Amino acid sequence: MVPNQWIEIDRPDILIVEGLNVLQTGRLPRDGKAIPFVSDFFDFSVYLDADETVLKDWYVDRFLTLRGTAFRDPKSYFHRYSQLTDAEAVTTATAIWTSINLVNLHENILPTRQRADLILQKSESHRVEEVALRKL
Repeated sequence: MVPNQWIEIDRPDILIVEGLNVLQTGRLPRDGKAIPFVSDFFDFSVYLDADETVLKDWYVDRFLTLRGTAFRDPKSYFHRYSQLTDAEAVTTATAIWTSINLVNLHENILPTRQRADLILQKSESHRVEEVALRKL
């Protein structure tokens, strides 16, 4: 990679769009006219799924790991979490998960699950345990 230089790819054969809410649709306008959503332009979509308790455990584990890495940066917004004890960190991460991430999961992410062409159910070990392919 060379600083301040880039390669422009005009029409890639495959473009991967990643995000928590990429399959989300908005409310239809009052006049009922259809408006396009980003997912209307996808040829194929994949939804990675896992049980809520597994997702929470992954979040807490990642929070504990970040406490010793990225959170150590004094300029980081999350620096305040770097000095928490293990017990305090677990309590804090669980509270963040419950009040923010779990709410987002239920209100914005899970409702998009059935819009995906392929649903991959992951286990705690991150292995895909179940595959559901919608008839194309």
